[in-house]
Amino acid sequence: MPSQFLLPVLALVVYFVGATEFMLSPMLAPLGAAFDVTPARAAWLVSSYAFAYALAAPVFGYFSDRIDRRRLLLAALLLFALDGAALTLAPSFAAAIVFRVFGGLASAALIPTVFALIADRMPSDRQAGAMGLVMLGMTLGIALGPVVAGLLTDAFGWTAPFLATAAGCVGTFALGRSVIPVGPARVTPGRISWKRLREWAILRPLVAKGAWNGTAVSAFLLSGEVLRLRYGFGAAEAGGAVSAFGIGLGFGNFGVGRISRLCGRDEMTLTLATLVVLCAVGLFLIVPVALAGSLLSLGVWGAALGVAAPTSTAILASRAKEDKGVVLAISESLNNLTILAVLPLAAVVLEGSGVRGAAIVFGIGLSVGVGLTAWDLASSRSSENA
Repeated sequence: MPSQFLLPVLALVVYFVGATEFMLSPMLAPLGAAFDVTPARAAWLVSSYAFAYALAAPVFGYFSDRIDRRRLLLAALLLFALDGAALTLAPSFAAAIVFRVFGGLASAALIPTVFALIADRMPSDRQAGAMGLVMLGMTLGIALGPVVAGLLTDAFGWTAPFLATAAGCVGTFALGRSVIPVGPARVTPGRISWKRLREWAILRPLVAKGAWNGTAVSAFLLSGEVLRLRYGFGAAEAGGAVSAFGIGLGFGNFGVGRISRLCGRDEMTLTLATLVVLCAVGLFLIVPVALAGSLLSLGVWGAALGVAAPTSTAILASRAKEDKGVVLAISESLNNLTILAVLPLAAVVLEGSGVRGAAIVFGIGLSVGVGLTAWDLASSRSSENA
């Protein structure tokens, strides 16, 4: 199969990663009913996935530079498919948690390997555009995953979305075997360098991103449950509504270059974007508005996050220099550790104290992230003026 299909196939890979993680947003109540647990406990299906991803991402990021990337990608994709199918047969909630852990491990191998393959196969002047095209697959997964999952859940039951994504991964595996070039692994000698993590210029934006990005994603994963409680939605209606977030995310991805040029520097772009995320999440959770207002808040929230995430990645990569692989992998881990910590707590508070109680949890996490980001902006300006 011609090599021009490489990027679309890699976009399919990250599409299924995004869809599988975010499709649970409108499904917490059906999953809870299926396993005889509350929606708050069902949220652990997200947290267990995030926990496994957080622990494994730096390891797979390291090994993706040192073993055959094609084989690693295909093996992880097949494991991802098998895990989704196995989850539908889980005899208990504990077993379902275990299967989600394996899914998180597979996902942690897929993401760094996909972008390492792009760096291997694309000329340096085309890498940014190629990565943007592939990341659009993730955005589509975030936007469409909840919609499709909600429709399938209402029509066929909670197992249908997992079987559908498993089948999609098998199909992508077959395409990948034909499209991904066979070639020698590019081996990077040496050991992992941790020296950059001792620098405030790295540590500050790294922790900040973990706080605002992980908290914003946690809030999104509960947004379907919030809409269900507020408007009496079913899974399909909630899934359709939360797609406004994914649509906004896509607009943010497309507009980040223009916004960065208007702001003049990446640190300013990031500070403004994270502040918009904080405001949009607060409006969505606290202000009792009509459905149109909730959808608008979700769209703005997604658009701001679509600007903030790639901008933060660019800042970290630029400052980390030769250690960018390790730093960016750790960034992914911190995002998922925040989800692991914030999501279960917010789910319990939502169940016990309502939406405004959950808003306090999310507000604290986002405020920490925004505060550190603003501090980083001020520090970067001071360093330039010194």
